[in-house]
Amino acid sequence: MSAVTPTLEQLEQWLVDPEDENLEFKEALKNFDFEKLTRYCVALSNEGGGHVVLGVTDKRPRNVVGSNAFRDLAKLKRDLSQRLHLRVDATELAHASGRVLVITSPPRPIGCPIEYRGAYWMRRGEDLVPMTPEVLKRIFDEAQPDYSAEVCPGATIEDLDPAAIERLRTLWRARSGNEALDEMPTDQLIEDAELSIDGRVTYAALILLGTSRSLAVHLPQAETIFEYRSSEGSVSYQQREEFRQGFLLYLDELWERIKLRNEVHLYQDGLFRREIPTFNESAIREALLNALCHRDYRLGGSIFLRLFPKRLEIVSPGGFPSGITLENLLRRQAPRNRRVAEVMARCGLVERSGQGANLIFESCIQESKALPDYSDSDEHQVSIVLSGEVRDEKFLEFLERVGSETLSLFTTEDFLLLDAIHREAELPERLKGRLPELARLGVIESKGRGRGTRYLLSERFYRFADSRGVYTRRKGLDKETNKALLLKHIRRNEEDGSPLRDLQDVLPSLSTKQIQHLLAEMRQARQVHLRGRTRGARWHAGPAPGEEDSP
Repeated sequence: MSAVTPTLEQLEQWLVDPEDENLEFKEALKNFDFEKLTRYCVALSNEGGGHVVLGVTDKRPRNVVGSNAFRDLAKLKRDLSQRLHLRVDATELAHASGRVLVITSPPRPIGCPIEYRGAYWMRRGEDLVPMTPEVLKRIFDEAQPDYSAEVCPGATIEDLDPAAIERLRTLWRARSGNEALDEMPTDQLIEDAELSIDGRVTYAALILLGTSRSLAVHLPQAETIFEYRSSEGSVSYQQREEFRQGFLLYLDELWERIKLRNEVHLYQDGLFRREIPTFNESAIREALLNALCHRDYRLGGSIFLRLFPKRLEIVSPGGFPSGITLENLLRRQAPRNRRVAEVMARCGLVERSGQGANLIFESCIQESKALPDYSDSDEHQVSIVLSGEVRDEKFLEFLERVGSETLSLFTTEDFLLLDAIHREAELPERLKGRLPELARLGVIESKGRGRGTRYLLSERFYRFADSRGVYTRRKGLDKETNKALLLKHIRRNEEDGSPLRDLQDVLPSLSTKQIQHLLAEMRQARQVHLRGRTRGARWHAGPAPGEEDSP
């Protein structure tokens, strides 16, 4: 959670953002129960920190209503900090519609859930509930030491492969530009890379640099097994290799095994030409590096890479690290083996910010492939399946025309939104705040207003796909055409009149409010008039009686 003091600009963004585990809105027009506020702050701290915003309606669309609660900010901050044993902040914002109070609760310490009045609070929907034993266990597990940073008893620098050490030196020097690394003694290099402590090597050193013999003795589960099957229905593999040596020695070799069976597909439409490999090298490397940095080396079992003609699967022992779920893996990073991840970052193989999963998702979307599939993951393993099939060639052309300069401005959330809109899937609520920016960039369009707003790819996509009819269907008819259809139906049923429910059938893609808005404009233009009230109301053609001769 950001420690930046909340501002009016930030508040405006929050008003359109979805409420999530880091944000809670309450009206609190006159006051707010201090005990309840305390429990909310505890729950937010337990969930990574966040903000309670008083003076804003909690249902969307949110509105600032102003709050008179907790006028003494110094006392509020002091009392909350004493109860949470963390520094809680409070900020007043002078919004045009009233005073808004933002209480900022910091994240709890690693491995230490916050308790208040006999319970470790968390949120479940609209309710505050005590944490379950499973959730508490995951938090307590965070405090466990980094296994990869521990010294391996009996292992020495002699157990490290000289070729792997030189590979580390070369990569580190290229990444850092530090020429002194070229002449640095081996023991000093290993020490400076934090792979040894007082001359004793760590498990991370063995994982990255170990010889086959030393791994067989000290850490036999630190291996990757490659299997190739020529068809989805093949029970037995046609090729199998076991890589049990320092990871820096076999990463490139493992990719070469995949590359041998990595077909390249050529897509061309006029001047547009692009080669799409079945398996994206960057995505595969990131998935492998993630498996290396996140697997649980305390468990037996190997990393498996299973290759098929059109898909690739990587399975690693141990579930997701504590605090990581399928829902937040693109937003949170918690490498189980931090020392391994830090050395990989020094070598330029992974980003210290931990954006590997984001890069995998983005590459899949940019190549019009299915999103990474983690559905076979559980508490015992993490499984990622990458599909090699291009789903829509025209989408590739569309992205090509959008241009690399525009795509470089995209966040991972933007790519996910674009993919969901392309597939006509439900848009993730937490990402909808990015929709106006995508519309401004001209890659999507909107139809309708308010809650009835729908989004589709811009017209040029359907032009590339030669699907102008689909665009017309999804975009909907223009306003005047919609009015003409309503008027035609009303005239056809003039004798009995037309109830609103019948007019909704005429334009099923529009919301009730949108149809009512069209009817209001038609009524003002004296094209239609309404007779009756409530359920008996019926629409008829022409002006209402008595209005015919009115100016």
